[in-house]
Amino acid sequence: MKEKKKAPDEPDDTESSGYARESRPETVVARLRPHVRILLWPTVVLFALAGATGYFFGNMPEPWQNAAVLAGSIVLAVFGWLLPLAAWLTKRYTITTRRIIFRHGFFVRTRQELLHSRGYDVSVRQNWVQAGFHSGTVLINSGLEHPLVLKDVPNVDLVQSVLHDLMEKASTVMGSRRQEHSAISEESAFWGRR
Repeated sequence: MKEKKKAPDEPDDTESSGYARESRPETVVARLRPHVRILLWPTVVLFALAGATGYFFGNMPEPWQNAAVLAGSIVLAVFGWLLPLAAWLTKRYTITTRRIIFRHGFFVRTRQELLHSRGYDVSVRQNWVQAGFHSGTVLINSGLEHPLVLKDVPNVDLVQSVLHDLMEKASTVMGSRRQEHSAISEESAFWGRR
């Protein structure tokens, strides 16, 4: 098979570092949040609070007592339901074809990224409740001090297999890039071939 010669005006497919540019754009594989089961007890508290407020509000002998019941129920609704909901909504895990992005925080936003090409160890931890809902905690150990923890992820087995596949694909791409780079660096500027 003949190799196609490159015309001088064609763009080079390598970066200044010598590595080949990625031909595929980064695409999102999955966007995840912790399992919605976390909001069960806050929702039970909200319904119980609504029932208690409906029963007691208007039945107090003094108007200030009715106002206190209403104010107390609003405060309990904010702390018992709205804050857990906001905490759940602000925790997101995004898996792309190149990396894992972990975002969390309400007032102080934190973003952690881990490239698939770095290689990592994926392990899953499940208790009996999580196993019943097919969820679990994914621990991603990349050799750093603390592993990246994706807490209570739905479809944990699928997430684990996708992470393994993406890491394997990224490592084979990086391996071919390293081979290309080592073939290029075989020639020295001063002495020709080493």
